[in-house]
Amino acid sequence: MLYYAPILNPLSKIQPFKTLLFGFAFSPSLEVNIMEVTRIAYYFNARLILLHVGEKTAEKEAQIEGLLRSVEYPENHLEVHWMEGNPVKTIVNACSTLEVDLLVLGALQHENMYQFYVGTIARNLTRKVNCSVLLMIKPSAIRVASQHVVVNGFDDPSTPLALLKAFEISNVLGVQQITIVEEITEKELHITVEDDETLEKAALLKEQLKQKEEARVRRIIENIPDHLKSNVAVKIQSIFGKRGYSIGHYAEVVRADLLVMNAPNKSGLLDRIFPHDIEYILSDLPTDVLIVRDRK
Repeated sequence: MLYYAPILNPLSKIQPFKTLLFGFAFSPSLEVNIMEVTRIAYYFNARLILLHVGEKTAEKEAQIEGLLRSVEYPENHLEVHWMEGNPVKTIVNACSTLEVDLLVLGALQHENMYQFYVGTIARNLTRKVNCSVLLMIKPSAIRVASQHVVVNGFDDPSTPLALLKAFEISNVLGVQQITIVEEITEKELHITVEDDETLEKAALLKEQLKQKEEARVRRIIENIPDHLKSNVAVKIQSIFGKRGYSIGHYAEVVRADLLVMNAPNKSGLLDRIFPHDIEYILSDLPTDVLIVRDRK
């Protein structure tokens, strides 16, 4: 195991996540992923663990050591671990035993191009780990400033945490705008449009639902610490459409730098429903995606 003494970001006291784990493979994108994840750890003021599930060889070790010498923040609190076994089980166990609160995985945007950790493995990890997951589709060797974060405003007990993390991340990265998207399904209208009268009723009900959902989101925002809201513009956007698909499409259209979503609920009926919502996003990632889970 390689170990570097902790030199955390002196510019920020905010820690959106305290311990990051990056599961890496020796792929062509390894160098740029390492550059991006070490930068993220620096801005998040976090400990960083790099984990390779596979055989440790002198050649592989030399390669990773060489890459770490060339990163922007080479002395940030960093460890390198080597483990063998089933990738999903090994990473799930590592996230638990190493007290990881954010698992970072490199990803390619479209499902038919997924490699190694992306695709089935990433989906399994997203549902099985006890921490948040960041899927990166556009790592950069040189920092590209983030401008816009989109976060879901679902009527769900875990939404306040997702919003808090979105504001914390926006603060440390200097993001200019946060858009909170509330997806309202057509089923909530309970009206079949058949003529001008039902069309008018549907329009009125849409407006009522929109106002109700925006009021609920504003109540959540009120509980976000003021210092996290002072330097970012906040917009609430209601969208009528298929849950999961609509917010992913919106994030892509507005060219968001990050989409923040609630994690799948692991119990009962919600566990069977949520995959249908998140599946649209995981199968065709619109941008970098952060799936927030409260680590217990």
